[in-house]
Amino acid sequence: MWYVYLVQCSDSTLYCGISNNVPKRVSCHNSGKGARYTKTRRPVKLLYTEECGTKSSALKREYVIKQKSRKQKLSLCAPVAQLAAARSS
Repeated sequence: MWYVYLVQCSDSTLYCGISNNVPKRVSCHNSGKGARYTKTRRPVKLLYTEECGTKSSALKREYVIKQKSRKQKLSLCAPVAQLAAARSS
């Protein structure tokens, strides 16, 4: 199973990528072995994941997300944050 994910870097910028093991990939980003972009912007915080099935569909979805504005990207995360808040209440 492939996923598209969105992380927030220490400088508050957003990075979008794909992986078949998101926790491991986020760990790679935080250890400096991930993408060049995140290497100097550690630590990163996982904001959003979306199950895509195939690598091809994950790549296509990543492209769509990367075309969005910062505000639109953050709006993807809003329902996830609301759900987490509801569960903790």
